Amino acid sequence: MSDLHKAPRRRRRRPRGAAPLCALAGLLSACAVGPDYERPQAPTLTRYTPEKTASPGRGQHFREGEDVPERWWEAFGSRRLDELVEEGLARSPTLEAADAAIRVAQFNAFAATGQFFPQVTLNSNSLYSESSGETTATQTFSQTPYGFFTKQVQISYTLDVWGANWRTIESLDAQRESQVYQKEAARLTLAANLVRAAIEEASLRGQIAATHQVIALQEQGLTLLQQQLSRGVAAGTAVLAQETALGQARLLLPNLESRLGQQRDLLTALAGRYPSDEVEETFTLAQLSVPRELPVSLPSRLLEQRPDIRAAEANLHAASAQIGVAVAARLPNITLSATGLTSAFSLTQLFYPGTFGYTLMGNVAQTAFDGMTLYNKQKAVEAAFDQAKAQYRDTGIKAFQNVADALRALQNDAKAVSAARSAEGAAKRYLDRIILQQHVGTVSQLEVVTAQVSYLEAANARVQTEAQRLTDTVALYVALGGGWGSKD
Repeated sequence: MSDLHKAPRRRRRRPRGAAPLCALAGLLSACAVGPDYERPQAPTLTRYTPEKTASPGRGQHFREGEDVPERWWEAFGSRRLDELVEEGLARSPTLEAADAAIRVAQFNAFAATGQFFPQVTLNSNSLYSESSGETTATQTFSQTPYGFFTKQVQISYTLDVWGANWRTIESLDAQRESQVYQKEAARLTLAANLVRAAIEEASLRGQIAATHQVIALQEQGLTLLQQQLSRGVAAGTAVLAQETALGQARLLLPNLESRLGQQRDLLTALAGRYPSDEVEETFTLAQLSVPRELPVSLPSRLLEQRPDIRAAEANLHAASAQIGVAVAARLPNITLSATGLTSAFSLTQLFYPGTFGYTLMGNVAQTAFDGMTLYNKQKAVEAAFDQAKAQYRDTGIKAFQNVADALRALQNDAKAVSAARSAEGAAKRYLDRIILQQHVGTVSQLEVVTAQVSYLEAANARVQTEAQRLTDTVALYVALGGGWGSKD
């Protein structure tokens, strides 16, 4: 058995909202059949990757054993970003729906506690009768009309001998917990999507700015070549080559601007607004700081900090309790009932002596033959428990994978950013030298165009690499639970 499933037995929790019923249920419930829930134990791991995780460098450091703060997005140092995330969390219809789902599960659990109380039914019957009587050949015998009134109180109670009610409420309460954790997962996802969208907008704006810069340089070069052509210094092919390069650079802008517009629409939608009501905040890479200290909580804490893992565990708990419900359905069912009534021929006589009556009854029911229906239902819920156990383990493995992937990405991002900045600097120095040589006519036009294209590619690569580093930082915060577990 996997270490995700080994766990010491713990005392069965009583469902929330059922505290007033504990004394009564304790007297009437002899036991609760089915397995007691065993919480999966955290794996005994000391690291997320086979090798020791080294700090990514270039100003970023891993702080092992430290938990992610609840408001982790503030680490990017942008007040605009903080305001946008807060607005999105406050206005999100997704989170509103998650709140409603929690209330649905909560009221279902409350409704189930009614099984601990006797069911009381009031019946009131009133009869008024008159018939024409009997008729003979000589006379008619009339019949006096009469009324008959009955008032009845019926009380029935099914003993929770096998703890089926407790198991039902235990399962429903676990389902409510699952909805709570799913809301937290949705909240974390929304915050992460907002931050990622802001980073992507900043990246697109950076690429657009770099493209405009190169276009400006190419326009200056084209003007210079046209002047040289008019003096007979430059060839017409050189002018055509520069015009081609300029056209190709300009061709990049519509796609980038279209993507930027779509990114603005995404930000607006994530903030809970319609596209026509666009958010005011705009983002550039210069406005976003790279978080310097990156908390990396201990592996033993990860299962507690990830809301998706906690939701999977709650589903496992609910499935475990359903086994007890299925087992109890196959055992004898004991019902006690009492009926009190009063009846009279007029309402004023209902409470006269001699009009009262009562019935006491006990009933024991046991299914003798049902074509193995209840047996197969029990086997079905046992299989559902095995399914929930495998899903919980799968969720846990993927969570550790997410953290390991983020750590590796950040380590390589630092190297990529350093290389991209170095490449951009070299491309810019080369372009500057080529432009100087172009003015004195000592360089071919092919070299000019090549230098311009190289610089554009290097500048865009640098922007994308810096944005990727920010995005991978977000991925680490999310993989570690986004600070949600720190609230427990």
